[in-house]
Amino acid sequence: MTAAPLFPGFDGLMTLSRREGVDIRPTLLRVLTDLYVQASAHSADEERQFVELTSRLIDQVDDATRAAVRARLAIYPATPAAIMVKLGLRRSQPSEALPVAAAIAAAPADAPMVKPLSDAQLRMAASLSMRPNDAAEITDMFFTAGPSERAQILHNLYDTPLKAAPRISAARAARALHILEMAAFAEDVENFTLELGDALILPSRIAAQVVNDPGGEPLACAARALDMPSAAFQRVLLFLNPEFGSSVHNVYRLSRLYDRLSERSALVMLAAWRGSTMAVSRAKYRAALYDDERHRARMPNSQTRPAVQPGTAPAIRTGTDGSKR
Repeated sequence: MTAAPLFPGFDGLMTLSRREGVDIRPTLLRVLTDLYVQASAHSADEERQFVELTSRLIDQVDDATRAAVRARLAIYPATPAAIMVKLGLRRSQPSEALPVAAAIAAAPADAPMVKPLSDAQLRMAASLSMRPNDAAEITDMFFTAGPSERAQILHNLYDTPLKAAPRISAARAARALHILEMAAFAEDVENFTLELGDALILPSRIAAQVVNDPGGEPLACAARALDMPSAAFQRVLLFLNPEFGSSVHNVYRLSRLYDRLSERSALVMLAAWRGSTMAVSRAKYRAALYDDERHRARMPNSQTRPAVQPGTAPAIRTGTDGSKR
């Protein structure tokens, strides 16, 4: 008994499209891909049918359709190896399994009930401004941490009492998202960095550090601060840095992180990035100010002006008769 085809009537639809003069191959490829990624696993026959049908269509569709299909399959963990090669996708390490979320531990039976905070308490708790030194410490800790530590830092920022940065206005964010996506498609890292720094009010040094970070977590944080749609973020990952985007592991890992990243965590981290620049600016003048304070501390509280300045002799007045007075 033969298994039912994955996409019934596919060959008939192809024949009909050629006879009627209407090219429906882009639509067929998109539908076929959507059907395939809906299931978490496939049998050997289903995979063989998908590879056979998709391989014929990939070379016959336009670039936009091919890019959309590539984006869908890049984050799908069960993409066949033959299709990955055809689309230019690869795993970071072939023997490395894709990350799986850890099991959620069951809560103890005798756990005390915690009363949730009221809205007023939450507003008061979230009003603690971040000092420049604290902001610099958080920024350094985040950029020097590994992938798992960065995810934990972002998770903890959601409950921190530190004040988050204000939301980017909807109009400014929409304009930035359009420019950023176009720059990513063109692989224009320089303009992408300039627009990101301008939209998030970040200095060029921090913006470049966010974009060029090899792990990608800072870029996910910046995109969440702009409320970038998940699909758009995946396209940015695929096209901005082709070498990074060709790794299924990288795209899949960051896509999962992005979907779980809260807006508040991203805005608190944005506030830390902005505040860290103030700490750097103060450090430039710290030595001079420190010496001035020590100098003032060594000075006596009260000083008397000498009656005679050094190097000068007191004036001697003489009378008309030549006598000294």
